[in-house]
Amino acid sequence: MNDTPMDDTPVDGTPAGDARPLAVVTGASSGIGRELAGEFARHGFDVVMAAEDAGIVEAAAAVAAETGVTALPVRVDLAAFDGVEELHGRVQALARTPAALAVNAGIGVNGDFARETGLDDELRLVNLNVTSAVHLAKRVLPAMVAANEGRVLFTSSVAATGPGPYQATYAASKAFLLSFSEALRHELRDTGVTVTALMPGATDTEFFDRAGMQDTKLGRSGGKDDPAKVAEQGFKALMAGKDHVVAGSFKNKLQAAAAKVAPEKAKAKLQGKLTEPGSGDR
Repeated sequence: MNDTPMDDTPVDGTPAGDARPLAVVTGASSGIGRELAGEFARHGFDVVMAAEDAGIVEAAAAVAAETGVTALPVRVDLAAFDGVEELHGRVQALARTPAALAVNAGIGVNGDFARETGLDDELRLVNLNVTSAVHLAKRVLPAMVAANEGRVLFTSSVAATGPGPYQATYAASKAFLLSFSEALRHELRDTGVTVTALMPGATDTEFFDRAGMQDTKLGRSGGKDDPAKVAEQGFKALMAGKDHVVAGSFKNKLQAAAAKVAPEKAKAKLQGKLTEPGSGDR
């Protein structure tokens, strides 16, 4: 899907092609991705902002108006092979090697895997959260390595630290991203390219509505983290070259630390109480 043409004409701000570095951010129409794009822009990056929904055009216009940089929207379905290829092609057309790539696009699916969720929904999650991340990284990283500089951020989650009953593929996808990030970081240790995993906890975004988690304890819980704060922490960790950052509240750091010593069975039981459909009504 792509209703929005993209070329070297900015949505707003100064003309593209100046001396500013370029950042590519996926899942950038709202939530953490939108805030990450804003962080890059406020720190002097032009941004390519990608998302599937029409809101990406308004989001890019807002970033450009707020910061004066070039913000270019790409409306594209990254769960599809052709969507990733299209995004990469649009970036290549700018003739500018990205200085930063934030792989943030992702979705959730809530419910009993064997008896409730749909196969198409589960496979779409894997395609977006996992396959497209590998695909886009494979396309962008060689140019960064050739330039001997670049920064890559993968949005994982504290959910990566243990099993996720009733969101089994989601937690597994985030564990994949964490492992993938750490492996790439090691492989690229002798280049100028760094890789960072961003690990937020429950964040106040549209994720819970889209994942069908409105009736869960986790979905209804208060005190969710501010996506702007999560993005700020992720950006700082990326620019500092850190391997990962557990972002958001202190409770997320406690959860990540506890996960290192807790047995998988115990972690699954605890998480299941938070994510079981209907648990918010009990």
